[in-house]
Amino acid sequence: MSAITGIFHLNEEPVYPQHGQDMMKALQKIPADNIQIWHSEKVFLGCHAQWITPESVGEQLPFYDFERRCTITADAIIDNREDLFQMLQINSLHQKGMTDSELILLSYYKWEEDAPKFLVGDFAFVIWDEKRQKMFGARDFGGSRTLYYYSDQHRFAFSTTIEPLFSLPYVHKKLNDHWLAEHLAIPDMVDAADTSSTVYRYIEQIPPSHTISIVDKRVSLSRFSAITMGKQLKLKSNEEYEDAFRDVFQTAVNAKIRTHKNVGAQLSGGLDSGSVVSFAANALRKERKRIHTFSYIPPDDFVDFTPKHRMADERPFIQSIVQHVGNINDDYLDFKGKSSLSEMDEMLEIMEMPYKFFENSFWLKGTYEKAHKQGVSVLLNGAGGNFTISWGPAMDHYAVLLKKIKWIHLYKEMNLYCKNTGIKKSKVFSAIRKTAFPNIVRKFPLEDPFRFPTLINQDFADRTKVFAKLNKHGIDHTCSSLTNAYEARKDWFEKEHFWNASGTAATKLSLRYALWNRDPTNDLRVIRYCLSVPEEQFVQHGYNRSLIRRSTKNYLPDNIRLNQRVRGIQAADWVHRITPSWSPLMDELKQLTKDSVVAEFLNIGLLNTLISKFKAEPRSEYAFNPEFRVLMRSLIVYRFIKNLT
Repeated sequence: MSAITGIFHLNEEPVYPQHGQDMMKALQKIPADNIQIWHSEKVFLGCHAQWITPESVGEQLPFYDFERRCTITADAIIDNREDLFQMLQINSLHQKGMTDSELILLSYYKWEEDAPKFLVGDFAFVIWDEKRQKMFGARDFGGSRTLYYYSDQHRFAFSTTIEPLFSLPYVHKKLNDHWLAEHLAIPDMVDAADTSSTVYRYIEQIPPSHTISIVDKRVSLSRFSAITMGKQLKLKSNEEYEDAFRDVFQTAVNAKIRTHKNVGAQLSGGLDSGSVVSFAANALRKERKRIHTFSYIPPDDFVDFTPKHRMADERPFIQSIVQHVGNINDDYLDFKGKSSLSEMDEMLEIMEMPYKFFENSFWLKGTYEKAHKQGVSVLLNGAGGNFTISWGPAMDHYAVLLKKIKWIHLYKEMNLYCKNTGIKKSKVFSAIRKTAFPNIVRKFPLEDPFRFPTLINQDFADRTKVFAKLNKHGIDHTCSSLTNAYEARKDWFEKEHFWNASGTAATKLSLRYALWNRDPTNDLRVIRYCLSVPEEQFVQHGYNRSLIRRSTKNYLPDNIRLNQRVRGIQAADWVHRITPSWSPLMDELKQLTKDSVVAEFLNIGLLNTLISKFKAEPRSEYAFNPEFRVLMRSLIVYRFIKNLT
């Protein structure tokens, strides 16, 4: 909702007014409804505000409480307002117009540094407590908003984005070798193992679920929340679990659509985004508002090469959802002429760092741009659904039944699953057996295990000791280990490094286009409910993801709700889109291999081999080829480093 920034001098020297002005000037490329500052002798706070919620219109930020002598600047939307009103005993007359930043401040007065534990929503904020001579801030549990900072023995400075920090004369722009080593060595979408570091040596960030406290010239970070499996909920019937789910999910959706402008949503043909749109459309109907949906589709000249159980163009499913749900203005966006390559430089400018989601970058950016033009200020998505509302991996559940010798139950479930999916029993049982007994698969593999190509230069890896660090964090740099779905889900909620990438992209794209990305499937209340539900609620009667399928009866059409035969796959066309630029792409990659600066970081031998392999002929099938993806990652890092020098 805002880009915030500030300076705190730990010694008694005053803050130079020009330094604060320079930081605010660096935010000017971000659209704003209001720009305000507050300062005392040794503290400067600023806010580049975007008014998203009704309460934020005309809001005073930074806000100074004369009585308590506390000042807050915040980038926040708080969702559990009603709960906080009760806990803080706020008079009903004062509730309606109360801003979220005031609620945060009142929470701080009551619970002090424990305040973030009681907040549900997306937030990053900083409070200057004059009486205690203390700076205190926090970032929400999922890292939905960013907050970067610089500190030394004399000064502390922070900002929602990185660039304003470099406007300060004492902050130098130097590459952080350890961050870059982690970024290059980690094969999946995680940016880095160390969630407090950034690509710049002297810039750090508050990790998800952490507070920061600056007092007596000491900067300290503390984790305030950890998502763990809660006490198991015991209800009497399927219907009660479904009712409870619909209640908590509707509560989350209602909170996420709180805006005085238009509400939009990213809509594919699947359960997660379809459920979000359905619940939101129903709620908005009561407000006499329609939801605007944005669906990514391939260009007309794309030939779908994906298997028959995959669908690159999800329009038939999307249109089925739109017709069934109603109250939707639907847009289908093919982003003609746009590609991962054409948008790379602008994405690097927006992200302020190398990024890995290049295959989705052009359509994500394009969706924000289109939504902004339609007056959308809240853009819903269902990105967190896999581990919450859509949890329910059939093979892993059936493997548990096999190991627990519940064979009659397994036999009945497997028969129904094969009927629902059309997959042969022999193939399903083979998958169950491999899932149940992974050690046997490891000991007697039928083929060599897949190992992700090593992009990092070996000398650079040795110097930074990156592989030992990744092992310490439980990150497999080869992608060859076998992890079951239960372990993956546990890791997702307990390990902070999974959250940074999505939060960074969401914050920076939302600021650029003045709209807020919101995910009801990742609402803390929804997460806690889903983690409390017994396992058998998620896989039933031959259906994976059973709870959401049952709970959306009448909300979604049955061809979507009960579909287990075909799944959509977004961005299957991303390589197809760059084929007109194939020769320039290969020339730039070849130039990359001759750059002495980049050669220090990248595995040039591997890149030369891959360039030779792919240069002759562009093929759409490369979209899911890990070796070609390595080439694209190397190009992004190359362009980023070139811009530094």
